[in-house]
Amino acid sequence: MLNEFSRLELLIGGENLEKLANAKVAVFGVGGVGGYAVEALARSGVGQLDLIDNDTVNITNINRQIIATHSTLGKYKVDVAKERILDINPNAVVNALKMFYTRENADEFDFAQYDYIVDAIDTVVGKLEIIERAKKANVPVISSMGAGNKMHPEMFEVADISKTSVCPLAKVIRQELKKRKIKGVKVVYSKEIPLKPAICEEENSNKRSTPGSNAFVPSVAGLIISGEVIKDIIGYE
Repeated sequence: MLNEFSRLELLIGGENLEKLANAKVAVFGVGGVGGYAVEALARSGVGQLDLIDNDTVNITNINRQIIATHSTLGKYKVDVAKERILDINPNAVVNALKMFYTRENADEFDFAQYDYIVDAIDTVVGKLEIIERAKKANVPVISSMGAGNKMHPEMFEVADISKTSVCPLAKVIRQELKKRKIKGVKVVYSKEIPLKPAICEEENSNKRSTPGSNAFVPSVAGLIISGEVIKDIIGYE
């Protein structure tokens, strides 16, 4: 009988489709990168998804975030993403957690409950905390490095954090993980040298530059992440 995932089953088989249906994945950050990762995970039949983000949809999100439209402005991103997921797969179990992940609230999460963890947040401290907690729980984690201020989606690579170069964010994460003696962290990153955007006065009263972005760079990063998660869950080489 045909269903939402019949075409995927032709590729991976019923047993692997069942693995995905039984998998539980946490996605920290459902913006430009995380939103597309969530979308692809849902369309791949992942049965349980925890979405962690405290942000609401802003007008400036529309150019690059799959959940952002004029009809979703002002709504919590996790709520919009949850609605999309359930419209794709009504059998999915989705927890929309409206919170900004920090060291202070990290204890609220039992990382051991997950089969995979996706880090698509922006803060260095948060990323390090997610990676460290995932490693302690012996749960696979994949982390998104810098996607802003870039124009070449074809330059993204999947690598161990120790093998990264050029990306400023990857450099910081790499150095901090080395201090913590944490190894074997899979990341998606680009060797493209970031562009220098103009300052947006409306968004930055402190004169700091807002990262520029487009529809095709963060989306590709998110889709690459979801592909790695799916392949690792089913054991695809």
